[in-house]
Parts: sequence; structure tokens; C-alpha cells
Amino acid sequence: MKTNKLFNKKTILKPFLIITAIWIITPPISTWAHRVTVFAWVEGDTVFTESKFSGGKRVTNGAIEVYDLVGKKLLEGRTDNAGKYSFKTPVKTGMKIVLEAGMGHRAEWALTRNDFDESPDNNMDANLSGQTSGSSSKDAILPAAGSADIEATMEKVLDKKLKPLIGRLNNLERQSDDPTFTDILGGLGYIMGLVGIAAYVHSRRREKQPFKK
Repeated sequence: MKTNKLFNKKTILKPFLIITAIWIITPPISTWAHRVTVFAWVEGDTVFTESKFSGGKRVTNGAIEVYDLVGKKLLEGRTDNAGKYSFKTPVKTGMKIVLEAGMGHRAEWALTRNDFDESPDNNMDANLSGQTSGSSSKDAILPAAGSADIEATMEKVLDKKLKPLIGRLNNLERQSDDPTFTDILGGLGYIMGLVGIAAYVHSRRREKQPFKK
């Protein structure tokens, strides 16, 4: 009878150890694959990117690949020591920027055609050009209206300049994958549930089998 109890303890302990080992190994792999972010924004005809790991460490010498909307690679490059990489866009179109930082670290960022149309430099050039061409007649007739136009233009430029910063904050919040206390408790509860199920199944199987001395 004593031997039977020892056998049952070993039978119950075995699945517990297996599940625990899987839990210890698996989370780092899944987490490592996502703990990196890349952010991109447009100024004129230049695309700027910034890449970093969670915690703020910059991605140095990370591979940057740029694809169009149909999956064709447009260009590639490497991040510098500050985690930055920029390039002159070969064509103003929607594109996907992929960061490969090694060891399973990968992140993506998408730019649309509108991002190029709404670029601060493009809007500034267009507005200043329009104001310069008609400056003599407008200033002579409606100087007050000209000042209002300049103020409105500056407000638009500021909005466009702030857009990348807001996008960067949203990106960091969305891609942050550091586990919370609630996530840890939930994971432990899930594991203990699996252990309980495995122990119950093994116990039931053992009860149905006659013990042999």
C-alpha cells in the first residue's frame, strides 16, 4: 500500500514538472519576439525611423526593410547608434517598414499615401508658394487677411509636426508588452489549472488499473 502511494505521488508530480518546465521556457521566447518597436514619420520626401527595445534601449545596426503595398521591397538599410534610419522615398506611396533586430526581435510600421500628402514640409512649401505668388496684390488690398492666412498656415504646420509625436506615444503604448501583475497571476492560475486537470486524469487512470505487487 505504501508503494502504491509513492507511485501515485510520482505520477502526479511528473505532469506538474513537465508543465512547469514548458511555462518557464515558453514565455521568454514569445516575449522576446515582440519586445522591440519601430516608429516612422514623414517630412517632405524623407522618411525618418526610430527603433528601440522596451525599456528605452536603442536598436543599433538593426536591419530596416521597406516594402510597398504589394510586398515589393523598395530599399533596405541599417539603424545607427541612436537607433535611427532615414531615407529619401523612391515613390510617395503607402509602405510597410520592417525592423529585424535579431534573436527573433521584429516590428513593423505602416505609412499611408496621406502621410506624404500631409507632411509638414509639403504643406509649408505649398502655402508659402501660394502666398508669395499673390503677395503683392493681397498685401495691397487685404493686409489683415494675409496675416490671418499666415497664422492659419502656421497652426496647420504645428499640427503636422505634433502628429509624429502623438503617433510615437500611441505606438509605445500599443506595443508595450511588459507583463503586468494581473497577467502574472492569470498565467499562474492557468498553469495550476492545467496541473490539476493532469493530476486528476492520471489519478483516475491509476484507480482503474489494479496494483501489482
